[in-house]
Amino acid sequence: MSIQPGTYSPDHAVPLAQRVFGARDLFSLWFSLGIGLMVLQTGALLAPGLGLSGSLLAIFLGTLVGVLLLACVGVIGCDTGLSAMAALKLSLGARGASLPALLNLLQLIGWGSFEIIVMRDAASLLGARAFSDASLMANPLLWTLVFGALATLLAVSGPLTFVRQILRKWGIWLLLAACLWLTWNLFAKADLAALWKQAGDGSMPFAVGFDIAIAMPLSWLPLIADYSRFGKRAKSVFGGTALGFFIGNFWLMSLGVAYTLAFAPSGEVNALLLALAGAGLGIPLLLILLDESENAFADIHSAAVSSGILLRMKVEHLALAIGVICTLIACLAPLAQYQNFLLLIGSVFAPLFGVVLVDHFILRKRSAQIASAALRWPALLAWLGGVSTYHLLANLYPEVGATLPSLVVAGLLQLLLGRVFSYAQAPAQA
Repeated sequence: MSIQPGTYSPDHAVPLAQRVFGARDLFSLWFSLGIGLMVLQTGALLAPGLGLSGSLLAIFLGTLVGVLLLACVGVIGCDTGLSAMAALKLSLGARGASLPALLNLLQLIGWGSFEIIVMRDAASLLGARAFSDASLMANPLLWTLVFGALATLLAVSGPLTFVRQILRKWGIWLLLAACLWLTWNLFAKADLAALWKQAGDGSMPFAVGFDIAIAMPLSWLPLIADYSRFGKRAKSVFGGTALGFFIGNFWLMSLGVAYTLAFAPSGEVNALLLALAGAGLGIPLLLILLDESENAFADIHSAAVSSGILLRMKVEHLALAIGVICTLIACLAPLAQYQNFLLLIGSVFAPLFGVVLVDHFILRKRSAQIASAALRWPALLAWLGGVSTYHLLANLYPEVGATLPSLVVAGLLQLLLGRVFSYAQAPAQA
């Protein structure tokens, strides 16, 4: 069964007949989204400070906790049939959801541009290595346009076409082959026993490494319901999402740590990429590079869905416009300072979904039927408390980590305030 783009609205529930994703579809999607050059580079950040053993432990624990939370939020999309930002109306109210929708749109445009830049820089480096620095294949502008166009095309085609016609049929097998080849090359050429005994230099506390690892799955919280709303059953959504993302993210981030320690101890991005390019004539890295376009696809598509809450336009038209904007930003804008703004925006979403998880699973008991309201002040106050906790910890106690504590605090505040100021009893469809 195929569904054409534009036949579903980001502001309305997907009809039951169109909820076709099973566990295999969601495993393929989230395994793919758990893999990427940025995941490898994030693993490289942990390597010097924690060493191999400390990094793997931080990645294992952070990814495990993160994917369980991610999969729970995915179940909300399956339960309600609503996109991520539309589902927030159930917790925050119709007007209360407008602010996170706007913030999500801004951050996704920024991250979509970053993804294109990451792909461009890697492709330019590989092109210069294979040909010459003066070659057309090393031209950054060319690769910006190529990857921008590819990500936009995928976003316009929509998640159903992308997952079922590309990922499930052949994309996931190419990714598995690439990951296996890089793993084999690592075991064949690196002295992992010596690396395991080598301690980190202590420049990064374990709690910060955990915070970095958990941030990877949690960064997808504002997007996951855009895809899980097409899920058939909550059990399949939870299992496929959690297993797929955990395997992909833990595997690739661990490879980033090991390759950095074994072949690129300087920690420079270009040194890591060149080390990865030495495996299998660069073909595995090329496949992972192409897979990065799937992350850009998710950013652009979900940005279109988020803007669909604010603007009454078809998702595919919005995806086309946002894809063009991301490509232009990647071509023209200096993003070094904008990255700090993106991280600031991202800090609001972990506590927000602490509120949403408690509201959906405990207070509303997985129901999408609530009394209508423009603003739900208890939820907004709980969210504010979580955001304040995040920045307090990040600024005063950075060694503790801020992501998970802020989510827990926001959830506890929502539980307390939600029960004190209970919802009106008369139900109405959101």
